[in-house]
Amino acid sequence: MKKTILLAWLALGIGPAFGQQNSQEAETTAEIAVTAPPSLLERLKIEPVTSMEIGETLHLPGRITLNEHRVARVGPSVTGRVTHVAAFIGQNVRQGERLASINSTELSTAQAAYLKARTQMNLHRLAVERARRLLEADVISRAELTERESQLAEIEVEVRASKDQLVVMGMSENAIQRLSNSGQINSVIPVTATLSGTVIERKISIGQIVEPADDLFTIADLSEVWVVAEAPEQQAFLVEIGGQAEVQIPALPGQKITGRVIYVADTVNPSTRTVTVRMEVENPERKIKPEMLATMVIHRPRVSSLSIPAKAVVRAGDHDYVFVQIAEDQFVMTPVSLGPDLGGIRRVIGGLTEGQRIVVDGAFHLNNERILKELE
Repeated sequence: MKKTILLAWLALGIGPAFGQQNSQEAETTAEIAVTAPPSLLERLKIEPVTSMEIGETLHLPGRITLNEHRVARVGPSVTGRVTHVAAFIGQNVRQGERLASINSTELSTAQAAYLKARTQMNLHRLAVERARRLLEADVISRAELTERESQLAEIEVEVRASKDQLVVMGMSENAIQRLSNSGQINSVIPVTATLSGTVIERKISIGQIVEPADDLFTIADLSEVWVVAEAPEQQAFLVEIGGQAEVQIPALPGQKITGRVIYVADTVNPSTRTVTVRMEVENPERKIKPEMLATMVIHRPRVSSLSIPAKAVVRAGDHDYVFVQIAEDQFVMTPVSLGPDLGGIRRVIGGLTEGQRIVVDGAFHLNNERILKELE
């Protein structure tokens, strides 16, 4: 009766041979020798483990992203009110081009402080020159000259600090020079592009009050993009930085797109058990769009390696096993570490040595025989 029920389970594909055992049971089965009855032995195909030339191909799901090395988020250098906007989403801009204008009272105050400091510096310079002439005429003492020189040095430090503040606020050297020459305060400061590219995001409107912490524009150079994919941790060792890869994009069928792997993460994502892989792709015609779905295809060169047929593998619990022949009709269920299925062939990473004879056809039936013997 017990055998009848088990055979029914096996026929439906729900028996223990399909992974219902826990890890402890799986480890136990690896030590049990199975004797194949003559009727089953005739159906088994047994061959030695051999080496063969195989090349692995990884297909990693991913997506297109911006090249973060070619992205600039542009904001104001001072607090102020937006008076003009010159750039819009989709517009191509060049580095240094004006994107918007901001009227800032902070800038006016800083410019006034700079002009005042320069005036004081000029007055102190005249005072020092006069003191030197008086010293030569023996009218004043050297101590008085030294005091005036010290006062000049202090005001020169103040001028340099005021100028540095204007630079931090976004004024160029030419603009500061014009301010020094004309003495006219200009409270309008431009917001300029720090990168040549396309405006892909805009968060600004006329009349808006903005601060240095705000991101007003995002500019991206789309002539080169990234493909970011996730490699299963068991296959991550096959991906090498600097290696060539292909990209398959469903939205661009039939197009051959290649690139170079530039990054393989040093850690595994604990949630997905994957390793992030990144490659860069040239995009001169801008047909590849960020956030498109893509598949990264990595071809490994053909190498000689121990390999076995995929149908020789039995899955029990969370492990792969093969049946190793130890006598004419006796076999041991042995745990193995294998690479992915490559057209019906799996590369042996560990657990087998060349020349060992294993069941390459009929392993499923031999595993059922093992289960029946365990339940008797």
